[in-house]
This record gives sequence, C-alpha cells and structure tokens, in this order.
Amino acid sequence: MDKVIDINYLELFMGYALMLIPVFILWYYKTGLVKDTIIATARMTVQLLLVGVYLEYIFKLNSVLVNVAWVLVMLVIATYTIIQRSGLKHKLFFVPVLLSGIISIAVTDAYFLGVVIKLDNVFDARYFIPITGMLMGNTIKNVIISLNAYYKRIDQEQNLYRWHLANGANKNEALLPFMREALRIAFNPTIASTAIMGLISLPGMMTGQILGGSNPNIAVKYQIMLLITIFASAIMTVVLTILFSNRIAFDSYNNLKEDIFKR
Repeated sequence: MDKVIDINYLELFMGYALMLIPVFILWYYKTGLVKDTIIATARMTVQLLLVGVYLEYIFKLNSVLVNVAWVLVMLVIATYTIIQRSGLKHKLFFVPVLLSGIISIAVTDAYFLGVVIKLDNVFDARYFIPITGMLMGNTIKNVIISLNAYYKRIDQEQNLYRWHLANGANKNEALLPFMREALRIAFNPTIASTAIMGLISLPGMMTGQILGGSNPNIAVKYQIMLLITIFASAIMTVVLTILFSNRIAFDSYNNLKEDIFKR
C-alpha cells in the first residue's frame, strides 16, 4: 500500500485555522470558554509534540523498566485527572483510583498482548505503550462519570441509603442501587457508540493503521479486539475504584463522610 502522506509543520499550522470556528462560536455566545479552549489546544499541541519525541527514543531503547516507568507516569497523571474532575479529595481517593487502574491495566494488557496477540515480550514499547495509553484514555471518562454519579447521588439521597440500612441491609446491599445507577450512567454512551461503530464513524486506531499503510482487514481485527479490551478495562476500573474507595468514604457507622468532597 502507498506510504502515508506526511504533514509538514506549515500544513499543521494551517490546520489550526479550523479552531477559529469553535473559538468564534464560544466567544459569540459569551460562554467564558475561549481562554480555556486556547490554553487546552496549546497544551495538547506541546504535549503531543513532546510525546512524539519521547516515544521515538523509548521505542528505540525498548527497555522493560523504562516502558513500565512510562506507563506508571501515565497512570499517575490519569489518576490525578480523574480525582480532579470528580470533585473529590486527592488525599483520600488517590490510592484507590491508582490501585484500580494498575490492576485493570495489568489484567487487560496481559490478556490482549500476551494471549490474543501472543507477543514474546508483552512490554514491547511498540505495542505496550500505545495500547495502554488508549485503554487509559478511554477509561478516564467512564471513571469520572461513575464517581460523580455514585457519590453525589449518595450525598443527595442519604435518607434512601439509611432507609435500606434501617431495614436490615448491610452497607454493600444498601449501596447496590447507587452502584447500579453509576454503571448505567457511565456506560450507556459507551454501549451506544459501540453499537454503531463502523456505520457512522471509523475508530481512531483503525483509521491510524489504515493511514499508516496497514491492510484494512488487519486494522479491523485490531480495532475489534481493542474496543472489547477498552470496555473490559473501563468497567473493571470503575467497579474496583468504587469498591476500594468505599472503604475510606464511609465512617465506622456506615455514614458517608462529609469531607470526601471538595466543597
């Protein structure tokens, strides 16, 4: 297949002209988001350009220790982002969220890279870092949505929670309706987008592989497995995060602690 067409820096700069459309709309409707949009776009550009440089050296080095260290840094940043966007306190939720991410990433990476693809070295930088990055990137939004839905709903409906406790339910049984609702809210959009995949949009990895010259059939098979792996990783992370954080979010009388939120 033909070699992928490169984008030089002048053409990349020209592509930024499209940003004038959302910036103008946000400015026109006085949303207060113009500055945040410009800053976010600038950060995204700098971060991705730096990552491109780093990954070039990391791929050449291909050291297990360096690859694992890079992924751990990604996990720490993802954990910080999740807690920050969930309106919860870092000192209480950092360990539960990080531990959940490590476990789910370890399980899904080991299965996808070791069992499905059958890599001799599951820590091969060419596969390990991009696949893990996609798993984390797609999991973050699910965890943020679920934590928001779970703890805010409990906070708003403490009378219902206490009613369950007063009627003989233990803590886990009383929390089950809130867990169920959090999972529904977090994964309904994911299930909907998965159901129409290929009909309305082509997923990112598949598009990237095709642009890179891969056979479309190979790209499709990778994308199918990646979507399944992302879903498994996301739901595992959400459930583990809630279960682990339950141990620190409630007092000895099974009451939700008021100091878990950033008021």
